[in-house]
Amino acid sequence: MKRIIPIIIKFRISIIAILVILMVLSAYQTLNKLSVDNSLSIWFLEDDPSYKAYIDFQENFGSDEIFIIMLPVENAIGESEVNKLKELQQSIEALPYVKTTFSLAKAKYPIYANNNIRFHDLYNSRRSEKGLKNLFSKLSNISSQLVTKDYKNQLFYIQMKPTPTIEEDRQEIAVEVESVVGQMYSDYYLTGPPVLNEAYSKGIYKESLIFGILTVLVITVLLLFLLPSKRYLLIALLSVAIPVSLLFGLITSLGFALNMISMLIPTILMVYSVSDAVHIINIYHKEGLVNTNFSEVDLLAISIRKSLTPCFYTTLTTLVGYFALYLSPLPAFKNMGVFTCIGLILSFLLVYVITIIGFSFMNLNFEKAKPILSFKTFSQSGFIEWLNGFTSQYKNTLIVSFTAVLMFGIYSVFQVKIDTNSRDLLAEGKAKQDLRAVEVELGGSNRLQINIATKDGRAILNKDAIKRLEDFQNKLEANPLISNPVSVVTIKSFLEQRTPVLFQSNISEVKLKNTLKDFDARENSFFKLFSEDLSTAGFTLTLMEMRTSELEQALDDIKQAFKSSFDTDNYDLKINGFAVVFAQLNNFILETQFKSFFAAFFVAFLCLWVFIKNLRTTILVLIPNILPLAILAIFMSLLDIPLDVTTAMITPIMLGIAMDDTIHLVHKYRRSKYITGSPKERMDNAMRYTGSALISTTIALVGGFLIIASSATPSVQDFGLLCAVTVAMALITDIFYLPALLKKLDK
Repeated sequence: MKRIIPIIIKFRISIIAILVILMVLSAYQTLNKLSVDNSLSIWFLEDDPSYKAYIDFQENFGSDEIFIIMLPVENAIGESEVNKLKELQQSIEALPYVKTTFSLAKAKYPIYANNNIRFHDLYNSRRSEKGLKNLFSKLSNISSQLVTKDYKNQLFYIQMKPTPTIEEDRQEIAVEVESVVGQMYSDYYLTGPPVLNEAYSKGIYKESLIFGILTVLVITVLLLFLLPSKRYLLIALLSVAIPVSLLFGLITSLGFALNMISMLIPTILMVYSVSDAVHIINIYHKEGLVNTNFSEVDLLAISIRKSLTPCFYTTLTTLVGYFALYLSPLPAFKNMGVFTCIGLILSFLLVYVITIIGFSFMNLNFEKAKPILSFKTFSQSGFIEWLNGFTSQYKNTLIVSFTAVLMFGIYSVFQVKIDTNSRDLLAEGKAKQDLRAVEVELGGSNRLQINIATKDGRAILNKDAIKRLEDFQNKLEANPLISNPVSVVTIKSFLEQRTPVLFQSNISEVKLKNTLKDFDARENSFFKLFSEDLSTAGFTLTLMEMRTSELEQALDDIKQAFKSSFDTDNYDLKINGFAVVFAQLNNFILETQFKSFFAAFFVAFLCLWVFIKNLRTTILVLIPNILPLAILAIFMSLLDIPLDVTTAMITPIMLGIAMDDTIHLVHKYRRSKYITGSPKERMDNAMRYTGSALISTTIALVGGFLIIASSATPSVQDFGLLCAVTVAMALITDIFYLPALLKKLDK
């Protein structure tokens, strides 16, 4: 250290210049290239079977990237209103990325005459209002998707080309669609997967900026209280700002974008960086008060020597927690883990360079230094002395109480639900309000396609198959989670009402087949009823934005209905659409938790063992670090907060962070040639030396996570709140449970 520190001080101006240049370049890259990507490709691997099936479905049966527009009107079947709808249809269909549209202006219905099917416009201005409503009632599953029950709203659908061809341009597409609609209608509700995805992206970008600004402000205020002198403030802030700036320059230079997960990196990295800086500054200041005769280099050397080992291990355990996310099957988590690890390494290296340079510009007058702000009624040293006495006097009671909580927490782990509510991924705003309005009237906004195929490749339009399809659709219509199923059964039922003779029992199967196949051959690109060879029948239905558990239930209901209606030896079922992919999240979240947590736990245990060099003490130290996670499970169970797409990464992250304060405390506690005495004496001394820094860093971490808890997105709120609670519990276990365990059992 005495060789390295003078070199850093000698070239400090050059190092400062290099850091300034790098920060300017990073800021330029970030401002010009920072983007948001919340598309499917960042959530699912390209070779994932469900994702590949979804892409294939879009190419073969039409995209479910559909804009849904609800237009409030005086009379949904009025002539002027429908003519205006036709103008909108022409304008929208002229856009290059639109595959087709569907509305009352375009919908047709079949008429059977002279052994042939002809198509007429569903809306005809010459037909009376009563006649129109009667016609609509016979095609209720289709007409209910065109006009609302009170005829005060028209519904207009815009089907995009398959997802891979529009994801990169989704923002421009959404803006252009809104512009076209806004030119003709002053009042409208706009929703659908492209709109919601764009709302996610806008919310992420806005909140990432707000989180960054709030984090800097909160950290600054906290540092005014936590640092031993105002002269350390700039050093601490630069230790926070520089690594984050360089990391974002790297992320944007490599072409990566923010998403709902990675938007949390700046806040997490800043509160981590400030924790290390506070520890180093506190050690430097304490050593300066004690070693008044030391030279600048000697003082820096001893301060860095005493902080380097614990800070290295805290960085390592935190690094392990984040890198464990790389084991997740979700690409968004993988990227989060890798980039946060890079940020942690940058923070660890730069905090020492920055503090050495910063300290080198200071005088060595430590006696006169004092915090800018302080609580006159609170004495940290007095609290720590009380704490030492309390953990010595009541160690048995503390051990029994905290162990009981640990046992209850382990039980609570199995009570936590795994569930992602798609609505909770969206902040309150116009997009969410429009979604609610449309789903109230329409019964859903997500499209699902069900394909039933014969295994031998024969046409599915024989009498037996039609009967089975009818039975299947009846079960779909009875399911409260499913709305408006449309299939060949819908058309058959309509034709049967108007031409009963067509479906008499003596009708030939050839005629039945030729009659029904014609409907899919013309004027029907929005509802895909058959495959080209007629071996597959399609059902298009609507689902609400719902929880993954409800989606799983709906999909399971569909599978059960299929099994009860069809002979599975002769027929196959395929369910396609984003809902199928989204429902897989529960399995991915569970896999993330299992792999990431146990990997982080195992590596963290090895790190502690290497650090402490005693198995018995390692186990005693590890137990209090499991307790915060057990308390986390208790909170999630009691408050009914599920593991979802954001909270799925919480346990490996919290395990790494919870160990940070423990390592700093144990570093000063553990027996060595420099540290002797009974466990009680060593622990009391360790608390006196590191206690104030533990409290300070925990306050900073809690403050940072509470900023995340201020998010307008419910799922992100839960993540921030749970992290704040877990970090606070980690401090409580470190200052109560850990000292009691070591004083009682570490012989």
